[in-house]
Amino acid sequence: MSSDADADDEYVHTPDAGSVGDGTEPTRESTEAEPDGFGRKGWVLTGVLLTCMLVIPGIIYAYPYAAGSFGLTFFGTYLVLPLIPAVLLGLVAVWSMTAATPDE
Repeated sequence: MSSDADADDEYVHTPDAGSVGDGTEPTRESTEAEPDGFGRKGWVLTGVLLTCMLVIPGIIYAYPYAAGSFGLTFFGTYLVLPLIPAVLLGLVAVWSMTAATPDE
């Protein structure tokens, strides 16, 4: 069992504090980029997600014969329209991974 006096004497490391005795704080060089807002990539991702979550299901629900104008049957429409979000999300995933890797 420990007493309160023993608990007060324990060392606690604070990374932002300077070293003991020199009176200076260590400088830290940041390798992270400054946030610049949502950016183009964020808007592309938002647009694709809205299309996949609202637009395509809305078309399927409100106008199920939409792809019939392209010569598809009712069942063909229900097979083709869900492929659009799958392809869009796959393309955005590949694009974001290639954009995240550094060029050599």
